[in-house]
Amino acid sequence: MGDKKLGFGLMRLPLRNAKDAASIDTETTKRMVDAFLANGFTYFDTAWMYCGFRSENAAKECLVDRHSRDSFTLATKLHVEFIRTKADRDKIFNEQLRKTGAGFFDYYLLHDIGRNHYKIFTELDCFAWLAEKKRQGLVRHIGFSYHDDAAFLDQVLTDHPEMEFVQLQINYLDWSSPSIQSGLCYETAVKHGVPVFVMEPVKGGTLAKVPAEVERMFGDYAPQMSVPSWAIRFAASLDNVQIVLSGMSSMEQLLDNIGYMKEFKPLNEQEQALVSRAAAIINGNIAIPCTGCSYCTDGCPKKIAIPKYFSLYNADRQEVKEKGWTPQGTYYDRLTEDFGGAGDCIACGQCERVCPQHLPVIEHLKTVAGHFGR
Repeated sequence: MGDKKLGFGLMRLPLRNAKDAASIDTETTKRMVDAFLANGFTYFDTAWMYCGFRSENAAKECLVDRHSRDSFTLATKLHVEFIRTKADRDKIFNEQLRKTGAGFFDYYLLHDIGRNHYKIFTELDCFAWLAEKKRQGLVRHIGFSYHDDAAFLDQVLTDHPEMEFVQLQINYLDWSSPSIQSGLCYETAVKHGVPVFVMEPVKGGTLAKVPAEVERMFGDYAPQMSVPSWAIRFAASLDNVQIVLSGMSSMEQLLDNIGYMKEFKPLNEQEQALVSRAAAIINGNIAIPCTGCSYCTDGCPKKIAIPKYFSLYNADRQEVKEKGWTPQGTYYDRLTEDFGGAGDCIACGQCERVCPQHLPVIEHLKTVAGHFGR
């Protein structure tokens, strides 16, 4: 891989029909791929289910069939939802080779590891299976994408030192989040000496459509820089980050990204301060003003992870509506494996008696349960 940190995420490609995720506009995608490569960028990221299961096909048509194999690197993934037996691993993998026509994958990930998926990946011996694919030359580098807390990431990286990289959700809004733990997960990867690939640097478009106050602040400092550029540069400025993925769905987005990433300059001290201020402003518009002190959790008879659920709810409310799927529901489901769900509240009132913010915790839990479905 070259020294350019921007990766082309093939998850939100331009579409001919906005209501049909599989209706990829291949002609526009071809022009975007060509421009990306012409500017010295090489990393492309796809997955089995992206774009209505057509992203890997688009990678073949727009990239693999039109450019020499040594001019790009391609990543794809194995998701646990599509395998039930050990035989399914090769069934998916061989079909991915066929769909992409790539011959081999430069990077291959076990997709979306968390406590629940980790059990299945382990039961189906997927880590050893993937290491064997590397020995066979069918995969060059092995890793995994991750949506869970830092403590469990530490366990996974301890259990599997053979993993060469980890893909994390990192952006300036989630960096200090007590539920998503972007910063803590990043530091865990650093501790293990494992490079980080970044997903969701713009939080699915949320950090492209910021409050007017934030937009003015960024514009006053650097009027030529786009709002999303601040988010991508934040992630790329981290020393242990090797790739920052951007799911680009238009030529305009691609040209903006390559414009400031071609000769990338990390955020300086003043710019870091502006980004921190932006996060504070965005978080200041939160629905539930919980400070995360956790006084409420110690005596909860149902062991409900109240502050974490409030944090996830606030984060989900900040997402742009156009995005569709958001990761907060996944984090919520995984927390409920170890803690009571928001809907398990019995309204005993213990939490409200000790809350230093005097929040109506019981009512907020009802709202969160309704939002996440339990």
